Amino acid sequence: MNQNGNQPNLKIIPLGGLHEIGKNTCIFEYDDEILLLDAGIAFPTEDMHGVNIVLPDMTYLRENRHKIKGMIVTHGHEDHIGGIAYHLKQFDIPIIYGPRLAMALLQDKLKEAGVANRTTLKTVRPREIVRVGRSFVVEFIRNTHSIADSFSVAIHTPIGVIIHTGDFKIDHTPVDGEFFDLQKLAEHGEKGVLCLLSDSTNAEVPGNTPSERSVYPNLDRVFAQAPGRLMITTFASSVHRINIILQLAQKHNRKVAVVGRSMLNVIAHARNLGYIKCPDDIFEPLKTVRNLPDEKVLILTTGSQGEPLAAMTRISKGEHPQIKIRQGDTVVFSANPIPGNTIAVVNTIDRLMMLGANVIYGRDKGIHVSGHGAQEEQKLMLALTKPKFFMPVHGEHRMLVKHAQMAHSMGIPAENTVIVRNGDIVELEADRIAIVGQVPSGLQLVDSAGVVHDNIMQERQQLAEDGVVTVAAAIDWDGKLMAQPEVHLRGVVTTVERSLLQKLIAKTIERILSERWNEFSQNANGDAIEVDWTAFREEIENNLQRLVRRELQSSPLVVFLLQTPDPTPTRTYRRRRSTASVVSPEQSLSPINN
Repeated sequence: MNQNGNQPNLKIIPLGGLHEIGKNTCIFEYDDEILLLDAGIAFPTEDMHGVNIVLPDMTYLRENRHKIKGMIVTHGHEDHIGGIAYHLKQFDIPIIYGPRLAMALLQDKLKEAGVANRTTLKTVRPREIVRVGRSFVVEFIRNTHSIADSFSVAIHTPIGVIIHTGDFKIDHTPVDGEFFDLQKLAEHGEKGVLCLLSDSTNAEVPGNTPSERSVYPNLDRVFAQAPGRLMITTFASSVHRINIILQLAQKHNRKVAVVGRSMLNVIAHARNLGYIKCPDDIFEPLKTVRNLPDEKVLILTTGSQGEPLAAMTRISKGEHPQIKIRQGDTVVFSANPIPGNTIAVVNTIDRLMMLGANVIYGRDKGIHVSGHGAQEEQKLMLALTKPKFFMPVHGEHRMLVKHAQMAHSMGIPAENTVIVRNGDIVELEADRIAIVGQVPSGLQLVDSAGVVHDNIMQERQQLAEDGVVTVAAAIDWDGKLMAQPEVHLRGVVTTVERSLLQKLIAKTIERILSERWNEFSQNANGDAIEVDWTAFREEIENNLQRLVRRELQSSPLVVFLLQTPDPTPTRTYRRRRSTASVVSPEQSLSPINN
């Protein structure tokens, strides 16, 4: 309830997208109802070894799944829809509303993940209004972005109207001819907007973001000047950019081979919906495009962010089975690195150059423009909507701060602005906005096998930093080592002789064996003793961990493999089989290659 006890407060709880780029996810909660807005992914950082995608912690939604009434999707970029299929494995979402292209892309994701039956997808058009539960009425407002079919939304709640811009820039000459519905924003501004949540990505950039059309003449020159094969990499979901590239391919009489499943998928849906217009015969399968003259070939591919498994990355490493760089190739990066991906992109560019390609990249070449509005567009958004309260979203900390300062300069009082972190509970009333608490807001890391838990990531980090020491030993029923332990080091830098380390390890194991067998002898009294092999192995492993750290002056992961004796001599001991990291007696101690 609010401070006057009259009605519930509206809660806004961002789970992702703040103080970072990616995994944009936001909760609107009123009374006992939750409306979700977007559910995206982020790229892993370099220290997230083996991780494919990063998701927000959804603990709060799992615990409150009974409150979820629906979701609205602003557009089809991965940082806004990429997490939905994963989340549907944890909780149902009764209905998801979104634009045509986003819904087409999402439908494929849900089918592939086997969760299409856990929600209903509903396509909406500009200015369409839908009711979600009792508390929310959502109006979809056309905006302009780097992907077709992108919306801002006006969320009507019992305490007032909330406008969420989604990702936007104000493009006055859009490629698809679909203009930003600024009139509808202005109408809401005149009627009264309680709170504005606005894209902060380019809050540090003065002026206006250039139109997507401005890329055309610069790419046109690249097409005209490329002497041999032309390869262009961009975001698979940058439909407007892809449309321009395909138009230029047709103009310059180049056949197009599309590489990368995500790009093939987006192009197919965009053509089906009319956002990309080109003849069928412009496309050529990759396996036959090699038969064409180099100057007649365009290869359009994924990998603009240096993703490890993407086509352009594999091409740069010489690992792609069908595409090899040769002299005369021109490679164009028609995208800027997302924060955190710069090193991967630069390394990809370096490798391509070393292979002999002419690589064109960077802002100054005019081959890429942002899909996010700069300062003047953000000011116009504030001026049109005239919000009482302001909450900058979608950006790193400095971007949010800069955007908040901009709002202050536009007349919004500092006390009416909140800079929020992921997981903060923002309580909103007609005359008050405040951060009142926190929900879990960590990361959920996913690799090809599923969710990667903290202990696994810690082990991977340990392996990356200090390597691994593997020790394998076999014992008999007299508590003696059957042979010298095998010791193998991987990724370990040390001045300690391997033979010395092996002797120290053997002494440690022998000491523990002697102590435990003495205990068994003292306690047996002629009776059978049950041996807890798991605890026994762990005791040795812990002692070896301390030994290795002391001798090597580092902290490698220590893995101890123990082969236990068999068969059990019934006159002396009875053993209990362990299921954890204990080599079965049927197995021999196979050598571990150095």
